[in-house]
Amino acid sequence: MTKLFFEGGPAFMGILTLVLLVIFTLAVANAIYLLSGKSYDPLIMKSRLGYIKSTGLFGLIIGILGQLIGLYQAFSAIQQMGEVSPAMLAGGLKVSMISSMYGFLIFIIAYLLWFGLEALAVRNKAVEV
Repeated sequence: MTKLFFEGGPAFMGILTLVLLVIFTLAVANAIYLLSGKSYDPLIMKSRLGYIKSTGLFGLIIGILGQLIGLYQAFSAIQQMGEVSPAMLAGGLKVSMISSMYGFLIFIIAYLLWFGLEALAVRNKAVEV
């Protein structure tokens, strides 16, 4: 796992990991708030839960941006070298996809957390359907 982290580029993978931590923090804070039994405004709760989904989408966009920058750097290196083997090109494409796959995984996690918390909020009548 550490190998993938450093192959994907520590800068983008670090940012994506921070985004994932923010998502978990938001999810835990909202879950505690929902399970506390306090009364709350449904519109505010719906907005607070929407932050989880939005942050996950931000992670996906950062991952795609990391891939695009990696592809640009790989193509610049290929241009300077002139000729490159197909195996080297495939390896570069594989490495460039690591950050976008991590961003997509973060988006899926955020969406599942949002879905579960939204269901909990509807069950607790904190959010109107």
